Order: sequence, then structure tokens, then C-alpha cells
Amino acid sequence: MKKQLCLPVILTGLPLLSSCSITNQKEAKSLKPNIIFILTDDMGYGDVGVYGGDFVPTPCIDKMAAEGIRFEQYYSASPISSPSRAGLLTGMHPARWNINSYLQTRKGNSEAEMADFLDVNAPTLPRAMKDGGYKTGHFGKWHLGGGRDVDNAPGFTAYGYDEYASTYESPDPDPLLTSTNWIWAKTDSIKRWNRTAYFVDKTLDFLKRNSGEPCFVNLWPDDMHTPWVGNIEEETLVPKGTESEKNFKTVLKEYDKQIGRLLQGIKDLNLDRNTIVIFTSDNGPAPSFRGSRAGNMRGCKASLFEGGTRMPFIIQDTKGLIPTGKVDSTSVVSALDMFQSLCALAGVKLPVNYKNQTDGTNMSKALLGKPQERKKEIYWEYRRNNKGAFPKPGAPENVSPNVAVRKGDWKLLINKDESDLMLYNLRENPQENVEVSAKYPQITKELKEKALTWRNSLPQLISSFK
Repeated sequence: MKKQLCLPVILTGLPLLSSCSITNQKEAKSLKPNIIFILTDDMGYGDVGVYGGDFVPTPCIDKMAAEGIRFEQYYSASPISSPSRAGLLTGMHPARWNINSYLQTRKGNSEAEMADFLDVNAPTLPRAMKDGGYKTGHFGKWHLGGGRDVDNAPGFTAYGYDEYASTYESPDPDPLLTSTNWIWAKTDSIKRWNRTAYFVDKTLDFLKRNSGEPCFVNLWPDDMHTPWVGNIEEETLVPKGTESEKNFKTVLKEYDKQIGRLLQGIKDLNLDRNTIVIFTSDNGPAPSFRGSRAGNMRGCKASLFEGGTRMPFIIQDTKGLIPTGKVDSTSVVSALDMFQSLCALAGVKLPVNYKNQTDGTNMSKALLGKPQERKKEIYWEYRRNNKGAFPKPGAPENVSPNVAVRKGDWKLLINKDESDLMLYNLRENPQENVEVSAKYPQITKELKEKALTWRNSLPQLISSFK
């Protein structure tokens, strides 16, 4: 296979960006760093070349890893979209805000024992950044309220965003992306295969217009989520074929180009010496193509096994704060840590009493290149009941128990009713195919008690749906 070059891609009909007014690097260094958080939708651990992916080359994402730090033990807050995003924004277990599965219709949310949207009283990272002097933007998928028949979800500004452009699963969908009330349609002005480019343009334009102030941007593209529609020639395949491996490869190739285009655009704006870029995913892949998209770990989207929650995570800058070409294989980092960690990197104060509320920890030393031992356990839950509001993986072996905890190298999974207990040593067996609870009864007892105590502490939603 020929080696691909990571070159900027210019799409016809999308605006070209001129050079930014900041040219004085001393001025740039005096600013708080810009932070761009790229949250890919449904990207697996094994989709990216530097994580062992071989579907198509990903030279731009790989280059980002070569210029920064690649983490091998980063976890999402949930194996499915909405709770994963809620955990990232709040630094708290999403179930504490009654978000346990993907947000959908009012009836479906009620069946999942779930609220219809993220409570505006929840602390949010963009609001903390805004209070700390940042301009804040959200460009991409939201999926934390709004869409379908949920017409009373709070707007983006209620969560701390100055500007936004989003898809139909939001309180204020961009009309260029949503000619119908669905993920995409042939009548959309911005076609599905150009959507990431559109969000990249929005991000670069936001940075340009606010070049004298620090910016925090959530760039949350959704085109790695099915349906995969790679270009205008493949439009005739829709809806048939949109979950094929061929379509996936086409979309992944274009997605990688757009990540390269973002990074090049930051350099063209002369902001590269004061911008931190983070790349990760919200949850595991679906479909996972024989487990290969999950890095050959057990599980996928909607599973608490590693393939559902262990994600690629890359952090990069060119200011010199973050080392280049480093692989951190020991720090165990969670999406729940991002609130505290990014506030620390930005020099932003945490909300009053936040440290007593958060379920995460400050892992900013690890993000700056110094491996850091984790003090807190990580907990997950998924699939509170057997109703259709909780999708299951297609392969039975990937269906996990509904509660999990990780402490050190140990991970225990168990159902709330105490059935189906499993213990794994992830350092020795990240594939989770050698169950060792009988061999380590004391560790099993300790983690079982922790997992069930935590699960029983979560709030139970009293639904108002009739």
C-alpha cells in the first residue's frame, strides 16, 4: 500500500481562512493556552494506525501522536454516547445526573430510568472555562438533550458556550446540517461526508475571530458513527451498505485528512505555539468487525469490557509544555479527570466545592508528560434493565455485566443482583479472557463490595413521562 501524506484538504464551497493577527510569539506565550478537545463518535481503540489499526493509514492522527503523548490506558465515562459525554463535561459519574444510556424520545428515556437532558445545575467544563476568561465553542454532535420529541432541552449557552453549531440531536440544530429530523438526509446543505470539514472550519474561524483571547473548543464530529457515507458517489448506497467495511474505510480516510487540516489551520493562524489539542473517542466501536476495531480487546460499544471503554487518547502542543513522541503506558486516565486536569493546564479555578463533588482526579501531570499513579478507582454502569433503551453488543461474548470497577491493575465486573462476577488482571490480560476471581478471593471480595456499594449509591430517577 502506498504511503499517504498528511496534507491539508480544501473543500470547494467552504471558506478559506486568512492569517491571524497574532504574530508576536511573546504575546502568544503570555496568553492562557487555547484548548481544543476532539471527541470522535464511536471510534475504537484499534481504528488509529499508532494504536495498531490497519484499516487505512491515518498519517495525520499518527503525526499528532508523534508530536505529543499517546496514552494506552485512557477510559471513557460510559460505553455509549450520552452518558460518556455527560461524564466528560461534568467530571462526575453520568448516572449521578440520571443519564444512563443514549438520550432519545421521552418514552425511551423513561424506559432507561433516565432524564431527558443534562441538568443545567450540573457543573460543566465549558462554564468553568468561561468563568476563567475563556471564549467557549461547541462544534459537532451534542446528544445531551434535544431532538426527537424532547423540545424543552436547555440551549448551549446554559451550559457555558458562547458559540455553537450542532446536529439534530441538540436543542438548536444547525439548519445547514438538518433539513430533516434525523442524523442526515440527501437534502442537507452540508452533506454528511463534508460535515467534519464544516466543524473544522467553524473551529478555525472561532479561533481566528477570538485570537486575542484564550479559547476552549469542543470539536465533536459524528461521521465515524454509522451511517457511514463517504462521498457523493456512495450516496446511492444509502441506506443499504452504510455499515460496510468499505464505507467505514472511506469515512476514516477522510476523517484523518480533516484532523490534519485542523492542525495545519492552527499553524496557519500562528496559534500553534499556544494551543493544546486532545484527540479521543466517546465510546467503543459499532460494528467492531470481528473485534479488530477494538484493538482485539473484548467488548465494543454498549459493553463494559475494555473494548467498550478503553479509548485512544492523544494530547499535543508545540509550545513545549507537552513532550513529543512519548507513549504513556502506565497512567490510568479517565474522562472524569478532564474537568480538573484541563482547568489546571489552563490556570482556571474550579467551581466552589467542586473537589468534593467530582468523581475524577487531577491528572494534569500525566497530561504534561510525567506518568502519574491513579488514586481513585474508576466505576462504570450500563444496562439497568432489559428494555430496548439499552442496546446490547451483537456478539453474546461482548455482553458484559452491568457494573464494573477498576483499581490498579484489577478490574471486576458484576451484575447489580450479584450474579455473573468476573475478575481480571488488566496488566497481564487486557483481553479479559482469563477470569481469576477464584485465585484471588480477597481482591474479589474487596472490589465486589466497592462495586455494589457504589452502584447502590446512585440516584434512581422518578420519571415524569406519562
